[in-house]
This record gives sequence, C-alpha cells and structure tokens, in this order.
Amino acid sequence: MIAQPDELPPSVDEAQSVIDALPEHVRYRDEGCDLSPSCLNCRLPLCRYDLPGGTRRLRTLPRDEEIARLRRCERLPIDVLARRFEMSRRTVFRILRRCGPH
Repeated sequence: MIAQPDELPPSVDEAQSVIDALPEHVRYRDEGCDLSPSCLNCRLPLCRYDLPGGTRRLRTLPRDEEIARLRRCERLPIDVLARRFEMSRRTVFRILRRCGPH
C-alpha cells in the first residue's frame, strides 16, 4: 500500500523546525513545584532546580555568607564560628572554601 501525500511523515526540515520552535510558539504549563504553585510568580531569587543543592542550598546560603563575612571582616576563629553556628570545624572550613578566599 502506497502512502498518500497527506499521510507522509514530516520531512527532516519540518521536524527540526518543531524542535527549534520559539518559546512563544510552545505550549507551556506553569505547574511550579512544591515551593511555589507557579514558576512565573515564584518569590525565590533562583529556581531551586537551577542551583546545585536545590532547596537546601537556598536555605543555607544566607548562613554561609554570614560565616564567610564574620571570618573575613571580624577575623573570628574557626572554633568560635563552629560554636556560634552549631556545626563542626570541618563544616566551617567547607563553607569558607565554597564561599571563596577569606
């Protein structure tokens, strides 16, 4: 049986144009995530899926920045930082390494 012209599969060019369609030509369902019902109205500064570590990283980022600031500006010892933030010395070192030079 020979396929009729209207039943032929799309050409490679047509298939590629569908793949390369602009976002405004694609149906997008904004279903959000467990933190926000809508991606377009989310209050987070970064998407939880775009940041390594996800939600946990978003929660700990301000704490880590404060630890780095206290170490850099006030020269607090590692032991003091560990006690103040209730974590091990090793965790403080990891945070400082991740936050850049101190």
